[in-house]
Amino acid sequence: METEQKGPIGRPRGFDADEALERALLVFWEHGYEGASLAKLTEAMGISTTSMYAAFGNKEELFRKALERYTEGPGAYLTRALEEPTALGVATAILAGSVRTTTLPTHPRGCLGVQGALVAGDSGNGVRDLLVAWRDDGCSRVRERFQRAVDDGDLPPETDAGLLARYITTLTFGIAVQAASGVGRDELQETADAALRNWPLS
Repeated sequence: METEQKGPIGRPRGFDADEALERALLVFWEHGYEGASLAKLTEAMGISTTSMYAAFGNKEELFRKALERYTEGPGAYLTRALEEPTALGVATAILAGSVRTTTLPTHPRGCLGVQGALVAGDSGNGVRDLLVAWRDDGCSRVRERFQRAVDDGDLPPETDAGLLARYITTLTFGIAVQAASGVGRDELQETADAALRNWPLS
């Protein structure tokens, strides 16, 4: 067992903050921001509400940390995909990564960044805005990569990199929603493959 970590005011913290954050991530992923009550979160994390606030701040700050963990963990397929040598390889890897991540047998189905705050009241405005920015950032990164492919001659010169990026990211969001609804991995991959059959040819 790891040694206790020190809390913000120097008292021993009797839990593993990294493991607690991973558990919080899974609760948010399964239930969304509003559906993840403090009771569900603290029970899953194995800590009191007081300890949660001391270690992570309020619920919104905890969600922000969970989203960062999601981006660096299950959502890291996007960063890896952008390193593919061709634009088609990028698109293929993004869609395959989305299918894989949203249908993991050991994790909640769907995508934290897509469904986390689709339905949220006024108290969830900050998180909803955070996820809009998170999705827009992903689309911007894909657009920049496709624009580079146009400049390099990997995509036809008339290709609208922004539109193509929006197409691919919209497909990934749709895959996430379908996965959360119970559609199987094989069917989702077939859908992704079909979406790329008319890929722009250079």
